[in-house]
Amino acid sequence: MTAQRWVYAALAAALLATVAGLALLWPRDLPTRVDEGSRVPATVIDLVPCDVALPGADEGTLGSGPECRAAVVRVDGGVDTGVEVVLPAPAGAGAPTLQAGDRIVLLATLAGADRPATERYAVVDFQRQLPLTALAATFAVAVVALAGWRGVRALVGLAASLGVLLVFVVPALLVGQDPLAVAVVGAAAIAFLTLPLTHGLTPVTSVALLGSLVALALTAVLGAAVTAATRLTGLANESAALLVGLNEVEPRGLLLAGLVIGALGVLDDVTVTQAATVRELASALPDAPRRTVFGSAMTVGRDHVAATVNTLALAYAGAALPLLLLFVLAGTGFGSVVTGELVATEVVRALVGGLGIVAAVPLTTGLAVAVLSTPATAEGHGAMVR
Repeated sequence: MTAQRWVYAALAAALLATVAGLALLWPRDLPTRVDEGSRVPATVIDLVPCDVALPGADEGTLGSGPECRAAVVRVDGGVDTGVEVVLPAPAGAGAPTLQAGDRIVLLATLAGADRPATERYAVVDFQRQLPLTALAATFAVAVVALAGWRGVRALVGLAASLGVLLVFVVPALLVGQDPLAVAVVGAAAIAFLTLPLTHGLTPVTSVALLGSLVALALTAVLGAAVTAATRLTGLANESAALLVGLNEVEPRGLLLAGLVIGALGVLDDVTVTQAATVRELASALPDAPRRTVFGSAMTVGRDHVAATVNTLALAYAGAALPLLLLFVLAGTGFGSVVTGELVATEVVRALVGGLGIVAAVPLTTGLAVAVLSTPATAEGHGAMVR
């Protein structure tokens, strides 16, 4: 059996295992939704002094003095559509500044209760649909303009990834399925959908897909071992701690699930790059020994890994920048910061993900050389890429 057939056989087995995992872990009875109240759109009509807008209101809640402002708001959705209410504007350090014409979101905490509208609504956020939609459209146009039809397929693959997360991964975690198993199966399903959608059904895609799946499995095993060795609880994240109280989600498993799914995005990038590099080398140097092709491709891989390591570190540092500032203000030593669970969790994510990438480069390169660096593949290269 040729190397290419071995790859296809392994992918077929992995696909069957993924489908079986989806069937076994598929969420059937979702938990009761925690009702925090309904969110309704609204528009700020005017801002007026508190003592004028809300005479007799509790000054301890609204504040007092000439700088205290209340917002005259028109409700644009729900049972009170068209009704104007007067609400205290957000106040305090870092609070957003409301202006007339702002489109905001209200939380109807006591909708339907026999109370004044001022006591039933609270300002909780701004409406961001328009700028986010414009940004998403700009991104899509830029991707398609640069990558053409492949860019369209990449956007379809992105939609498929989000679909797997929203339809399978999140509901399965909420109903109490094993988080690590859900993450591995969900990540494998995403890989099987997105790589062929984006890059087509080619030998390069097959090699990259198998390399991604093997590296993903190694990442999951390593992540489980490291989180156990470092005794991370998964409770450092406030959202995870809240979920434990509301839904009894296993926090360490949730940490592992996030680690695995987060690693997949970078693994896809690395494996596709390595497989494509081998393909181009094999096409340009059809008479070169496989060792030469492997060595040249690994040179590219080493550069890619070096750049990715820095990217991972900066990405996590950027996300944790407010936390780092707090630690500096508190005079906490570097060693205490790094080994505390809040930062140690991100360190584990970065290092375990980085080790998965390091493993993926030689693994995918070796597979690609075995499959693509052959005379038959080189001769069919032109038809393959068209």
